Amino acid sequence: MERTRVREIMTSPCVVVTPDTTLPAANALMKEKRIRHLPVVENGRLVGIVSRGDLREASIGASLNADSYELHFMLSRLTAGKLMTRKVFTVTPDAPVVFAAELMTENKISGLPVVDPQGGVIGIVTESDLLKMLVRKIRETEEPEPEEKP
Repeated sequence: MERTRVREIMTSPCVVVTPDTTLPAANALMKEKRIRHLPVVENGRLVGIVSRGDLREASIGASLNADSYELHFMLSRLTAGKLMTRKVFTVTPDAPVVFAAELMTENKISGLPVVDPQGGVIGIVTESDLLKMLVRKIRETEEPEPEEKP
C-alpha cells in the first residue's frame, strides 16, 4: 500500500461548484451525484470546499430564527462562497495514499481535493475511496478458504 498513489484511487473527474452556487443548488447536486464534498473553483483554481455537513449546519442555523418564507429566502441567498472552508488541505495525484490518509486523519477531514500544479482540481480522494482500496487490498492478500468435501 505504501507504493499506491492517490491517482490510483481518487474519484475523477470531480464535481465542483463556483463561489456563487446557492445552497439549494449545491445541496441538490450533492444528492443527485450522491457525494458529500464539493470543491469550490474560481477561474479554474481551487478556492475552498463545501461539505454536506456545512450545508446542514447552515440550514439548521438559518431555520432557528425564521418562519417558512424567511427560511426559503435566506437559504436561497446563501452561497458556496459564504459557506466554504477556505483553508483546504490538498494532495497531488503523485502523493502516496498513506500520506493522504495521514493528512485526513490528523486533520479530521473526510475528503481531499487532488490538484494540479496550477491549483486546478483534477479529482478528489475521500474516506470512501480509502475504504474501497482497503477492501480491495484485503481481498488480494487473503487466500481462498479450502472447499469442503462432501
